[in-house]
Amino acid sequence: MLISSNVLAQSDSIPEKFQFNSDFRFRIEEDWDSRKSDGTYRRNRSRLRCRARIGLEYRHDSHTWVGLRIRTGDPRKQQDPQLTLGDGFKEFGTLPIALEKAFFHTELKSFKIWLGKNTFPFRKQNELFWSDNVFPEGVHINKSFRPGANWMDLLQVNAGHFILNTRGGSFNSDSYFQGVQVATQYFQDRVAIWPTFYLFRNIQNIPDGAETFFLDYSIFSVGGYVKLVNDPLIKLATDMYYNLENYQTNDSIPPALQDQGKGVTMSLSYGQLSSKGDWLFQLTYAYLQRYAAVDFMAQNDWARWDYSAYDSPDGRLTNLEGIEVTLGTNIQDKITLKAKYYLVRQLVPMGEFTENGQRVRFDIDIRF
Repeated sequence: MLISSNVLAQSDSIPEKFQFNSDFRFRIEEDWDSRKSDGTYRRNRSRLRCRARIGLEYRHDSHTWVGLRIRTGDPRKQQDPQLTLGDGFKEFGTLPIALEKAFFHTELKSFKIWLGKNTFPFRKQNELFWSDNVFPEGVHINKSFRPGANWMDLLQVNAGHFILNTRGGSFNSDSYFQGVQVATQYFQDRVAIWPTFYLFRNIQNIPDGAETFFLDYSIFSVGGYVKLVNDPLIKLATDMYYNLENYQTNDSIPPALQDQGKGVTMSLSYGQLSSKGDWLFQLTYAYLQRYAAVDFMAQNDWARWDYSAYDSPDGRLTNLEGIEVTLGTNIQDKITLKAKYYLVRQLVPMGEFTENGQRVRFDIDIRF
């Protein structure tokens, strides 16, 4: 389970009962060269955006606590909590706020369990499969084992059941997903690998009530990294996805998309952002076929592709190939500057033309 970054490690003594955490983001963003499926182009777009979050944890003791966190953002847009300044909230009117997390966490010897709505609990290293802003609702359990060999640093098993939409019947009629992951680290964290199996059931093809059919995903994933150099840190990372479902007999899926269930991401990074004065440079490549992930649960950062034609604000960021270039620095221990550039094209056109796009972003993140 991921704990807020400013929650410090506690001693064996009983910690303070209440712990607060908060952060603020300000973003400058420019989009251009974004072609639609009919061959026309979206207007070039400049935006100023922001996000604020505040969380509270009540700690019964060092092993058990409950947590809440609220954020600014459109409650219908789970992938993107950022608000665009001046974007339709009347003349300097109030901003929408939503409850982002509400959970109970406990630790029993080598087990960790949380119940409720919380951070995505499975290990990952980017948002191309699952957005950091999407907080699943359900039950998660983590079990740690003591490695018997000196060359193995970590062995953990993560498992959980999470409900996307309840249908008012038995559990198996819900839209839900389940996951099982085995996470390992080797040679003092020089190498890590985590095979994972995700089972998605009764998932709508279009989010926010506009679905025309439901489908299943059975995705096997392998992620991992190798630290080529420790100081300065140079890391090579990759994730691979394979959807085991056969859509060849699903007449609701266009023939050109019926075999589109594979994906791979690769990144090479130099440096890290852990303390004041640190720098990071990272190059990420992504190739994600249509059903390698649930597109409205994954990131919506790389392009301006969404379901707005179906009255949904959610993004549809699979069926893509592209790159992300990141440059970042910590100007203070809790103040981070990042610049990102995206270049994306569609794999299988949904109309006469393939969609594409370019985007650049400048972020300042402040943690309190």
